[in-house]
Amino acid sequence: MDNDGQLELYTAVAAQLKEAHVKVRALQVPEGVRMALTRKLLVITAAAKHDLADAARRLQRFTADLDEGRLPEGDH
Repeated sequence: MDNDGQLELYTAVAAQLKEAHVKVRALQVPEGVRMALTRKLLVITAAAKHDLADAARRLQRFTADLDEGRLPEGDH
């Protein structure tokens, strides 16, 4: 991937991560569920430092799960 493409992907992933964090904060869920979701986002963020394309795929799956109401089990 050329530098411009890499920069565009980085910018897109950064914006999507920010949006995902906003969605997680807005959810009306138990704190344990919110913490589990936040941990997943932190893992995706860390992955972006090493494999941006993989992080983008993980984030897409995370967002799809969130949008469809598939939430992790947490402390209730």
